[in-house]
Amino acid sequence: MALPELDVARVQRWCAARIPERARHQVRLECEVTARHLTIVERRAPWREDFGPQWSSLPIARLRYTATTGTWTLYWRDRNLRFHTYDPIAPSPRIEDLLAEIEGNPGGIFFG
Repeated sequence: MALPELDVARVQRWCAARIPERARHQVRLECEVTARHLTIVERRAPWREDFGPQWSSLPIARLRYTATTGTWTLYWRDRNLRFHTYDPIAPSPRIEDLLAEIEGNPGGIFFG
């Protein structure tokens, strides 16, 4: 089962558009792709030499695709890095609906 390529591309474009070009040397928003879901991840440049040259990574949200229904479901991440179904929005065949919910950031749950 493969994820819809157009939806993957939409999320990748959405991530790239969220961070201004002038700030991308410090922070990036990226989309990690697996067989069943996309994870939106915030990456930050190293800020201390003793931590090494690796960028830090923090998952923000997960978008899970169900092929049998052709819908995407939004998940939020708790402080223990576990994902939970985000109930305020129902699964949708339009990934744009879920991205709009993340963008609206109700209650600071995604970008607190």
